[in-house]
This record gives sequence, C-alpha cells and structure tokens, in this order.
Amino acid sequence: MHKILAAALLSCTAFAAHAEEFTLTSADVKQDQSLSLNQVFNGFGCKGRNLSPQLSWQGEPAGTKSFAVTVYDPDAPTGSGWWHWTVFNIPAGVHSLPGAIGAQGEGLPEGAIQGRTDYGSSGFGGACPPEGDKPHHYHFVVWALKTDKLPLDAQTGGAMLGYMLNANVIAKAKLSATYGRSVSNEKAN
Repeated sequence: MHKILAAALLSCTAFAAHAEEFTLTSADVKQDQSLSLNQVFNGFGCKGRNLSPQLSWQGEPAGTKSFAVTVYDPDAPTGSGWWHWTVFNIPAGVHSLPGAIGAQGEGLPEGAIQGRTDYGSSGFGGACPPEGDKPHHYHFVVWALKTDKLPLDAQTGGAMLGYMLNANVIAKAKLSATYGRSVSNEKAN
C-alpha cells in the first residue's frame, strides 16, 4: 500500500513540475515599479500620454475558452476603487495585446471588446491619482475564462464585468505597478 501511495505521489509531483504557471508580462510595465508617463492619463490635472501597455500571457489552464484583461486601482478615493481598462471576449488563441490600443479598439484582436472605464468612456484610461496621495497600486490582470464570450458590450462598466469575470474565471495572472502623482514625478518620466 505504501509503495502505491509513494508511486502516486511521485507521479503527481512529476506532473506538477511540468505544469506551466499562468503568467502575465509586459514590455511597458514592470512588477512593483512605477508606471511611466506613457501609462498616465492626460486630463484631470495629469499630463501623461495615456497609452495602453503591451501585455503578454502564457501558461493558461486547460479549458480556457477566452481571456479578459482588467486594470484596476484599489487605492482610488472612491470607496470602490477605479477601473482604468477592461477588455473582454479575447479569443483563446490570442496571448498578447499590443501597446497603444486606440479608444475605438484599433489594435484589438477580432471579437474583443473594450468596456467603459470609470473615466466614462471605452478604451484605456491611465493612472491619475490625486496629487499628494501615497503612490497608488495598479493591478493588471489577465483572466482565463471558461466561456467563449461574455454577453456584454462596450457600455459595460467595471462592476458588472467584474461580476461576470468572477462567475467564469478558471485562473488569473497579475502584474502590479505603482504611480504617485507629483510635479517632480511627471517631469522626471
């Protein structure tokens, strides 16, 4: 009995060693580093370039039928955080998004949809924390989903999308960055 148990444990360990981890990387955003002005909003007193970052992911679990990408700031002084970007219905064969995707979806894979951000429009809305706040955290998350398509459109806000994502998620991969707004920070980047 001990030999069978040991053999089963060994085979599970060997399988786990070969299983790929679901990861998210970016040429533009580095883990625990400050965002550049490319990913800072242009408005509300911020003077950034408001460009969505390049993102790549790999190692999604079996059964993934589509992906979604969200960018969320839990530190925003709203009581509910701030949705900076939502993209959903990304086909399962797609494993990256280019940088600088347009507000009308230029550069998105066919079938993918950008939802409404907390700025009130679709498309990427960069970081713009209140001046003087401690640096805010920006969570870039790719969601591996068990459904081909979410029954949502470009008017869908972050809370509804979050509900649908949590109901259909298989796995998530996250990349977190920071940004604090100050005159010296905006001039330095």
